[in-house]
Amino acid sequence: MAEIPLLQAFAEVGYQVAGGGGHGAMAALRRVVPVDAYEFVAYDPATGRHQSVLSDGHRRIDGDAAQEYAGLAAYRRAMATRSPVLMPQPGTERYFRRHLEPYGWRCGLTAPLFLAEGRYTGLLHLASRDRFRDGAADLVGAAAPMLAHVTDLTRCVIDPVGVPPGFRAAAFDRLGTTRDLPGVPGSPDLAGEPAMAAYAREFIDSRELSRRGLWLDRRGCWHEVHLTRAGVGFHGKLQGTVVAERVCGLPYELTGREVDVLTRVAAGDSNPQIAAALVLSVRTVTTHLEHIFAKLGCDSRTRLTTKALAEGLCRLDV
Repeated sequence: MAEIPLLQAFAEVGYQVAGGGGHGAMAALRRVVPVDAYEFVAYDPATGRHQSVLSDGHRRIDGDAAQEYAGLAAYRRAMATRSPVLMPQPGTERYFRRHLEPYGWRCGLTAPLFLAEGRYTGLLHLASRDRFRDGAADLVGAAAPMLAHVTDLTRCVIDPVGVPPGFRAAAFDRLGTTRDLPGVPGSPDLAGEPAMAAYAREFIDSRELSRRGLWLDRRGCWHEVHLTRAGVGFHGKLQGTVVAERVCGLPYELTGREVDVLTRVAAGDSNPQIAAALVLSVRTVTTHLEHIFAKLGCDSRTRLTTKALAEGLCRLDV
């Protein structure tokens, strides 16, 4: 096989993957590895399960095939060696007879997909009506780190620049599934707060594009929190949000109680309503407000509300 066409094909694979085109990447790969059908199977680290996400050439994809393959010795061998495995071979006969042979395939090849940094994202199943040519497994294995991006379910449709420097983050979908963001430090504090998934779902269902605020965690630490609407999962098809946080001190030398009062003011509550909600006297609420006006340099509730919302000074109801 000529070296230049091979390099051109691999360059095109990388270009197509970068643009989110799994089918385009496989069209390029097929120029050097002829196959009749393919299926991308993604591994979801949030659920620990495999699912078919992209395929071509198959008359049918058995719904349980992806998860069943993960239980085979061939899968464990592929994971250990990080090398493609041919089928049929000992230990795969039953799987082959059930999921490939009935549809006219005579040979299969499955490649585990690991990103260059070593994170596993899923599998690529190839099927052929004839045996694969010599060297096919090596070529697929060489392309696997690029193709692994196709099955990376942790990717969110959000510019990483949108996560402020120094913040940790996680992505949530409407079902409450939590996902890491590649290239952004994960947040043990977000992961350890069961109520955060419900709060993220409420944000997803709102009409807001973004939200800022202060969160008091179970340890008594305050966090600056930014929420941004985003698509998550395969190609960002699921409605979700990215929650970014960092531990902080309260701004403007506010106290925790003053943050609570300020939050109620921004919600439009009157002093008696704030007093009833926080179990305080109206006189105490008035005193807190005098301190808040002085610290934030505002002379009206309207300006106070505007500043609190713009700078994320309200307490999030997590």
